[in-house]
Amino acid sequence: MDLAALLDRIADDVAPEIGRGSVADYIPALARVDPGRFGMAVAEVDGGVHGVGDWETPFSIQSMSKVFTLALALSHGDGVWERVGREPSGNPFNSLVQLENEDGIPRNPFINAGALVVTDELAHHGDAAETLLRFLRDESGRADIGIDAEVAASEAAHADRNRALAYFMASYRNMRHPVPAVLDQYVRQCSIAMNCGDVARAAVFLARHGVRNDGSRLLERSAAKRVNAVMLTCGTYDAAGEFAYRVGLPGKSGVGGGIVAIVPGRCSICVWSPGLDPRGNSVAGVAALDRFTTLTGWSIF
Repeated sequence: MDLAALLDRIADDVAPEIGRGSVADYIPALARVDPGRFGMAVAEVDGGVHGVGDWETPFSIQSMSKVFTLALALSHGDGVWERVGREPSGNPFNSLVQLENEDGIPRNPFINAGALVVTDELAHHGDAAETLLRFLRDESGRADIGIDAEVAASEAAHADRNRALAYFMASYRNMRHPVPAVLDQYVRQCSIAMNCGDVARAAVFLARHGVRNDGSRLLERSAAKRVNAVMLTCGTYDAAGEFAYRVGLPGKSGVGGGIVAIVPGRCSICVWSPGLDPRGNSVAGVAALDRFTTLTGWSIF
């Protein structure tokens, strides 16, 4: 399949969707991003990478980071599943409601409360954000990947809800490290800036069933399958059912406008367009992935 030509066609097809939606204005640094940007990249399991549009423009990966921190935590064992569930939430990603009803155990690792627990778990093995940075640099082959200091400062200054989530879980003894330290690591991991090609390269280990770009194994095949399963059911906030229906791939979105998706055995995909729908997913990004699976016939179903 000529993936370069396919990406050009997808970019043309979704052009009317680019610029639709709203940027994430509750984080001031993200509110200034041009909603008219669009990029898409595909990383094949054999190492080939193809892109279109603004695919080499860095952006804030935000909640896409949660896929990688979960995988890194699971590389040390299954202990994280004792502290976080695997069910869709049906509520906004920063909701406090379910935590009180469920004794401080987050519904899944991709809502904010669950991601804070995963960061706390990964912190057993060192600074979680630095561990993530090393992994992303190694897998993408880009040593200059770093944290966007402006986004991190902006996010830290507007982290009251995440702070409340973390302290609430601490009251149920579901945080093992000091809350301020975990919040700092969490904010820095979400503020990492990468482009679509970087993200696709870094995520292709999930298409290879847990095998990294250097041939070493990060996850056992069964663990990689489970990460993909949770991405499918929980990766696009409370629109996961609609995403599975339209796209049919494991995916994880971020409010920076990015979505990473996995075609097991074939490739990983990253698409970026900052305009978000009311549930926090990129409007043009979802449309592009819908066209990708329609045109290729590649899905997990």
